[in-house]
Amino acid sequence: MAGVLLCVLSLGAEASEITPDDLERLPPADVYLLGEIHDNPAHHTHQARAVAALEPAALVFEMLTRGQAARVTAANRQDPEVLAEVLEWEASGWPDFAMYFPIFDAAPQARIRGAALPRNEARAMMAQTAEEAFGPEAASFGLDQPLSEDEQASREALQAAAHCDMLPDELLPAMVEIQRLRDAMLARTAMLAHAETGGPVVVITGTGHVRRDQGVPLKLARAAPGITVLALGQLEAAPDSAPPFDLWIVTDPVDRPDPCEAFR
Repeated sequence: MAGVLLCVLSLGAEASEITPDDLERLPPADVYLLGEIHDNPAHHTHQARAVAALEPAALVFEMLTRGQAARVTAANRQDPEVLAEVLEWEASGWPDFAMYFPIFDAAPQARIRGAALPRNEARAMMAQTAEEAFGPEAASFGLDQPLSEDEQASREALQAAAHCDMLPDELLPAMVEIQRLRDAMLARTAMLAHAETGGPVVVITGTGHVRRDQGVPLKLARAAPGITVLALGQLEAAPDSAPPFDLWIVTDPVDRPDPCEAFR
């Protein structure tokens, strides 16, 4: 496995499944995208383990807006209850902060950056394209380019499945645009954090955002081709074929209620 880890960033390297122990010897990269299924505690344990080994200069969280990230200080990040209150985590809709705090704690010197799309902006996106919402730099991240018909259909199908096939068809294009916008925001925040600190930068985000075929890696490759990226996906079932990550880990699934009940 060590040999695989050392060559995984080379051009054409094959994606590989790894074990949690391998998280302590990930190959060099400028930006590490550590995916998660948000409510799986094991995934956050793995992220914290990788962060401790990598000692990143910056941590980018999908869960935080830029304003929230600016509230994190050397003093309040030492206490999980205080930090959760400062971040207004309980009202955020994300899973229990107890799962996320060890990631902060694993890199006490890292700068904290947020890449979340505020809720009011997400609502406004229903009447905008990702290009319009992102602003002047949209072309740098490929947001000025429409998806092909096949790609649009594929992404709409993913969004439909993620929402238990309960969304009206007319909402699916907007959901795809929001996903594209979030990918670009994560990529831009990681790129800026790398420019500010020299890296390495770790991005904490959902596994869907770290897909090399359509997520943050694709946006970074376009906007900052000189930045090396390692994308780690975390799954709850063994894939039928190699998934679109550099590395992946398969964990036991969480015992959770049927998520589709909320849509019925």
